[in-house]
Amino acid sequence: MNLISVSNYNPKIREVNVIRYVTPLREGGSLPAIVEADDDFLYVVKFRGAGQGIKTLIAELIAGEIARLLGFLIPEIVFIHLDEAFGRTEPDEEIQDLLRTSEGQNLGLHYLSRAITFDALVTNVDPELASKIVWFDCLIMNVDRTARNTNMLSWNKELWLIDHGASFYFHHSWPNPEEQGKKPFPQIKDHVLLSKASELDKVNETFKTKLTTENIQSIVALIPDEWLLKAESPFDTVEAHRQAYVKFLETRIANSETFVNEAKNARKAIV
Repeated sequence: MNLISVSNYNPKIREVNVIRYVTPLREGGSLPAIVEADDDFLYVVKFRGAGQGIKTLIAELIAGEIARLLGFLIPEIVFIHLDEAFGRTEPDEEIQDLLRTSEGQNLGLHYLSRAITFDALVTNVDPELASKIVWFDCLIMNVDRTARNTNMLSWNKELWLIDHGASFYFHHSWPNPEEQGKKPFPQIKDHVLLSKASELDKVNETFKTKLTTENIQSIVALIPDEWLLKAESPFDTVEAHRQAYVKFLETRIANSETFVNEAKNARKAIV
């Protein structure tokens, strides 16, 4: 896993348009779907009108680009535009309603054709990579990397991370961002790779140097203003809303020993 050079880090998100709705992926209540875009690629679309809505898209975007900065394999993230015409022709009423409420800018992830769901009993993950994934999930407060739902894929014999919409769960009510940043992450006890994560201290030192304020600002700047305007929040301005994510991440990184120690203690209980 090659880390991106800080000096070379300049995140950019391409924009594409949906030209064909291929098939729904009936997973939970979010109803993502596979679509074809005008660049001839297939994407898994996370719709702004589904489930927790735009906040899920924001979490997916921030977490995905942090993961990419840290060197993980992540499907390319794109902004994907859905025209109002698609909601008129879909025969399934549930999907039709979803498409109508999702007109405009949504989030797409490149579809990894023939990828296999990661199985911890079949695929071995070395301690360093396991520690990196555990550290990352502690940082973003990702509750969705359990044995029941690993949200990892094996594709071309490599491990890919997917589905980070459940991260930053505090932003659904927005308690104090700095207080949230200082909290441990007790849910890490259920992480599918925790037992193998024996190099958390080493990873902590490496990853903290990558996540500079400049890099965090660059990632958070990717969030479309429209999403921040539409997402319910206690903030008076879009910029204040955006900087709340920055403040959370800065605080969390500065206090990373808190969640690292939580993970180490949870690991001791199972190994």
